[in-house]
Amino acid sequence: MARKAPRRSMKAGRDYGAIAADGKTVLLSGGNPQIAKADGDAPVQAYIAAMPGWKSDLGRRLDDLIVSNAPGVRKAVRWNSPFYGIEGQGWFASYHVFTRYVKVTFLNGSELIPEPPGSGKDPDARWVDIYEDGLDEEQFAEWVRQSAALPGWKGFDTL
Repeated sequence: MARKAPRRSMKAGRDYGAIAADGKTVLLSGGNPQIAKADGDAPVQAYIAAMPGWKSDLGRRLDDLIVSNAPGVRKAVRWNSPFYGIEGQGWFASYHVFTRYVKVTFLNGSELIPEPPGSGKDPDARWVDIYEDGLDEEQFAEWVRQSAALPGWKGFDTL
């Protein structure tokens, strides 16, 4: 009978991504990094570092803008995407890598002025697709300030 491999614990300093044979984080379809579910800045930074090409620089810029415009922001990775939230209010933003762009979703985006352009089945969520050299930092920062001040999504229980 084959022995089961031991389970890896989620300790500080561990590698949060699934590792390919070449030692790099596994990228899912569209280039989205496969990062394990975890709370805090470290898994978000692992996600950003694994974003392919120009998207990694964009990820660093998005993270910087969110942190500087949402005091006390909390971070987590769920479903291979970074989430940002405020304690007691819920999660307000997330992003995800696609082949040609990064989709930033404001989970309470229907309340933002102006509303981000993307919408779908969720009546509350709105998003913006950011292509290379396409980040409007001023508008993004304003959306972050507004979104962080509103009640957010309470879909998982870390906030």
